[in-house]
Amino acid sequence: MRRALKNTFRLTPVPCLRRIPLSRRTVLRGLFAGATVSVALPPLDIFFDTNGEAYADGTGFPKRFGLWFWGNGILPEYWTPLGTGEGWSPSPLLEPLAGLTNEITVISGLEVKVANLKPHGSGPGGFLSGTDLKIAGEDETFRAPSLDQLIAQAIGGDTVYRSVEVGVAPGTGGRSYNGSDSKNPPELEPKALFERLFGASFTAPGEEAIIDPRLALRRSVLDSVMADAASVRDRLGQGDRERLEQHLDAIRDIEKRLIKLETEPPSFAACNRPSIPFDYPDIDGRPQMDARNAIASDLIAMAYACDLTRVVSIWHSDPVSDVLYEGASAGHHQLTHDEPGEQIQVQGIVKRIMGHFGTFVDALRNIPEGDRTLLDNCVILGTSDVGFARTHQIDEFPILLAGTASGYLKRGVHIRSDIKENASRVPLTLMQAMGMPVASFGEGDAYVETGLKEVVA
Repeated sequence: MRRALKNTFRLTPVPCLRRIPLSRRTVLRGLFAGATVSVALPPLDIFFDTNGEAYADGTGFPKRFGLWFWGNGILPEYWTPLGTGEGWSPSPLLEPLAGLTNEITVISGLEVKVANLKPHGSGPGGFLSGTDLKIAGEDETFRAPSLDQLIAQAIGGDTVYRSVEVGVAPGTGGRSYNGSDSKNPPELEPKALFERLFGASFTAPGEEAIIDPRLALRRSVLDSVMADAASVRDRLGQGDRERLEQHLDAIRDIEKRLIKLETEPPSFAACNRPSIPFDYPDIDGRPQMDARNAIASDLIAMAYACDLTRVVSIWHSDPVSDVLYEGASAGHHQLTHDEPGEQIQVQGIVKRIMGHFGTFVDALRNIPEGDRTLLDNCVILGTSDVGFARTHQIDEFPILLAGTASGYLKRGVHIRSDIKENASRVPLTLMQAMGMPVASFGEGDAYVETGLKEVVA
């Protein structure tokens, strides 16, 4: 029903209601202005099984996917945990995750099997899209959709936002692609992210919704645009048709979101309207990375909890990012090449980034869903652009997983390859974990038909 009708009519009593079997699809029915209307029930205890883990009809809380990316890689010598299997012990760079070793899986030793032609670019292009990077002079783009968008195409249609892209470091551009030359820029400012997710269009459980009358007008405008686009399509060449279709996909997403804003939102018990964030200006040229990461983590965790989206990419920093961290004598990327010896400052920066990853994982773990947590119903992929940043290598590629995708994946293990196995096995596994009926991923040397069975529960 339209949210504008909420709490504006009387329900017709239904005799012997207790004899009617209840499921999560049960609705309350009544009459309004001579028409039949219905109100969906929130997730009540009666809908769940005895463990509180799933609905009694066999379905569970929705699965969510997250991509958490940082720039400039790692130092493999200080990254890889000793021993494999359960109960891994943190390496020096993973020490900030010591309290989360039971939640996080480390995958080490894999190689991205594409031509390493663009320092800091070929790695994320190959790992996230399974293809060689498309390079034209100084410009680069993915040849195929990135992993987050492949998953969003499959599961993103049931929420207000098919996907949400967020940047932590100022100026971050991200690497979320719908396809070649079609990037999804991340939202960089915490207040703007809050307004987008939890501003005037958001209705928390128990609040009375007020629908903006301009929504219907905007949808009408979109209908007109789509009609005009259809008349133009037949006159275009193949390349222009593909570009136009990508643009139209974005318009369709807007239209779907407007329709979602006019319908009754889900009423998950953990959903609450968060507080409006502060501004976080740079201090002496140094971004407030701790604070910016913490508020982004909280806002995205609540966006998941309110089912505003099920697919998120958090771009902590870009490849070649030169963020000036507190206490560092130079920017991050510069230090990866110029700092001698054991690169103590670079180690400190990577440890700080791992602490930020832990902050996000912890935010998900702290939200209950049934007798489990939001994290249990997520899978979060943490990764970067290179292995050892100084040499731009794309073997020893850093890969972290958090969450089990509602029990599909193991957690708290270290999986090691000593033969540089294909990193594309990880994206294939994650798409399958999200319920996608896919049997392969990638092209050329990056092509795989077998996932990473060691991580499947």
